Amino acid sequence: MKDQQIERLIVAEKKRQKQVINLIASENYVSHDVLAALGSELTNKYAEGYPERRYYGGNEIADKIENLCQQRALKLFDLKPADWSVNVQPLSGSPANLAVYLALVPSGGKIMGMSLAHGGHLTHGHKVSITGKFWTPIPYGVSRATEQLDYEKIKQIARREKPALIVAGYTAYPRIIDWQKFRVIADSVGAYLMVDLSHLAGLVAGGAYPSPFEFADVVTTTTHKTLRGPRAALIFSRRVNATKAASLDQPAPRLDQLIDKAVFPGLQGGPHLNQIAATAVALAEATRPEFKKYAGQVVKNARALTAELTRLGWRLVAGGTDSHLILVDLWLNGKGISGKVASELLERAGIIVNKNTIPFDSRSPADPSGIRLGTAAETTRGKKEKEMVRIARQIDKILKNVPK
Repeated sequence: MKDQQIERLIVAEKKRQKQVINLIASENYVSHDVLAALGSELTNKYAEGYPERRYYGGNEIADKIENLCQQRALKLFDLKPADWSVNVQPLSGSPANLAVYLALVPSGGKIMGMSLAHGGHLTHGHKVSITGKFWTPIPYGVSRATEQLDYEKIKQIARREKPALIVAGYTAYPRIIDWQKFRVIADSVGAYLMVDLSHLAGLVAGGAYPSPFEFADVVTTTTHKTLRGPRAALIFSRRVNATKAASLDQPAPRLDQLIDKAVFPGLQGGPHLNQIAATAVALAEATRPEFKKYAGQVVKNARALTAELTRLGWRLVAGGTDSHLILVDLWLNGKGISGKVASELLERAGIIVNKNTIPFDSRSPADPSGIRLGTAAETTRGKKEKEMVRIARQIDKILKNVPK
């Protein structure tokens, strides 16, 4: 590389990644093939529009790449093209979620999603996000007693508020989500059910977590977390919503067509072909038998980390995990360590985590009561249960030696 400043920084970041224990729940390590696609000549091509409907010439190969990515996405999750469509152009998870709302919810309409403070995402209707400004957010949360989803309370909120769309799937919720119960709630108020599968897509693809596709109308996901792909996103949609069709005197709108128009020209211009190609590579990798073993090991590692932290006296939100994700309460259990302090201390020791609010947190999001851990990245690097036990002990030693 002729730009030596950037080259030195890339080398430094590569070195940093190799030297640390990465417990960031939303990060992973891609294959050399994914990196090769990202750094290919595909970045030179402008492909505004969709296959066979481009606004620029020279897109014969671009069309083949996008079609192949779509085929691989549907195959990975065992979806029939007659019933499901997938848009592979969203640049990341936030614009993917935004596109769904733009397609299906009128301006000012109600979007019902989990509160950010309880584990939801900014794009599930938080007030600082455009999703909480352009639409009316209807938040729900977890039970104070169990720190898990209270489906009866969620049903009550839905029946009172009658949202146009309900979001299930979260950024900081460690337990199994009952997709069927959300389907029943959505049907009871005539709402679309959107699942944000960003954290769980790889686990679902690998058979380590229940699939939402039987119950959802729309499924969005990033591709760079447990799916182990590039930083990109996918939007899966049923071609027709049966509940909506039954409630209308005329044919229900095609969800895939509405969403395609929301992505382009509604929100984006030309897609990033190198990103789409890299996603296609990752989707193919996720169909291999070794990926299923990987997904299972991710969950085993999370449970091993959870068990040892619990044994050492740390309180875990919701009592543990069923996925790759763990929330540790550092403040309310009397240890008196904030999430910000803990993350800084751990980083100095080479363990990378992120500070995170916990349900009903009394502290500021800038310096919350907890930290969030994830096992996807270190599982990619080959770690298993015994290494997770050692990591838990390292975390315990570092945080218990904090001067009071």
